[in-house]
Amino acid sequence: MRVLLSTYGSRGDVEPLAALAVGLRELGAEALLCAPPDCADRLAEVGVPHLPVGPSARAPRHGAAPPSPEDMLRFSAEAIAVQFDQLPAAAQGCAAVVTTGLLPAAIGVRSVAEQLGIPYFYAFHCPSYVPSPYYPPPPPLGEPPAQDVTDIGALWGGNNQSAYRRYGGPLNSSRGAIGLPPVEDIFTFGYTDHPWLAADATLAPLQPTDLGAVQTGAWILPDERPLSAELEAFLDAGSPPVYVGFGSLRAPADAVRVAVEAVRAHGRRVILSRGWADLILPDDWRDCFTVGEVNQQVLFGRVAAVIHHGGAGTTHVAARAGAPQVLVPQIADQPYYASRVAELGIGVAHDGPTPTFDSLSAALDTALAPGTRARATAVAGTIRGDGATVAAELLLDAAGRDEPAVPV
Repeated sequence: MRVLLSTYGSRGDVEPLAALAVGLRELGAEALLCAPPDCADRLAEVGVPHLPVGPSARAPRHGAAPPSPEDMLRFSAEAIAVQFDQLPAAAQGCAAVVTTGLLPAAIGVRSVAEQLGIPYFYAFHCPSYVPSPYYPPPPPLGEPPAQDVTDIGALWGGNNQSAYRRYGGPLNSSRGAIGLPPVEDIFTFGYTDHPWLAADATLAPLQPTDLGAVQTGAWILPDERPLSAELEAFLDAGSPPVYVGFGSLRAPADAVRVAVEAVRAHGRRVILSRGWADLILPDDWRDCFTVGEVNQQVLFGRVAAVIHHGGAGTTHVAARAGAPQVLVPQIADQPYYASRVAELGIGVAHDGPTPTFDSLSAALDTALAPGTRARATAVAGTIRGDGATVAAELLLDAAGRDEPAVPV
């Protein structure tokens, strides 16, 4: 059986699908992963066939202004169009299509699957991504939060209308060109009636949603890469350091300097992840070390705490490693994960996206306390690592029956 996996976005979007591809391979199925060209090296490392789709997802980040509303509209139209242009050939002969990540890309993928008559599945990584009476939606990217609206249903309705305004034109134009009818309910079309929540039940418990969502557990790809000799030497040269990183995001202004000063004030050393923003240290003191691509699963087991943006992937890896966390959420699902880390007692949710020395110092007081470490260690034992296998089994069973993957 051949399965097409597709996403457009950063490492956090690609890595879970790589885990699913490996899970499918172990069950005897073949998977092709369509994703931006940035992830080619990583996918080659784990032996996952990769078809580069679209431009680089790694736009310039350091010192660049946030995208304008016009930029976001153009990006969304391009993300839709590239699916119609490049996926049909790749999808030929596939028994199923699975997509994750950005909604404009997903609705393009589903349209291709619809044209070819291939079962389509959507997976999301945070409960706040699908309509539910329990979770208010994140504001649409590039738009401010709705003012004076507290009704969760009304917020979801507003977000769906916004999605239609932004995506409906380019989507339905491309659909009409290949003989497909127009779509108005963008959310349900992209997410399907039975989406999968690819997140751990401890970190992100699934409440009832307006769609028949199924929780598979997080799709985590075991990482067996060794740490570099230089990083090993730094770790061995003193007490456990504090990791600081913002993944594929821009860091808030002056965030690195603030973080380094706050960590030093607690008598700790720093490991800074350059990330997509190419972050740099404020000085060349020997108590700091910079890393690029690194095995976080191993590294997080050897640090005193992890300061990060709150992406689903980083949060899950830190939680499985038993590392106390300080989340400085910026966008999308990150406020949700920050709140969950605080509720579980395994770290701190920073108040707002821009840390100061005082705010980060206070957060570290809690994160570095023995009680937080003990709680993080206890919770680590509850975080499951078999979500990709669960999803692979569901997918193969559903694709074989040509039915939605729902619990029996």
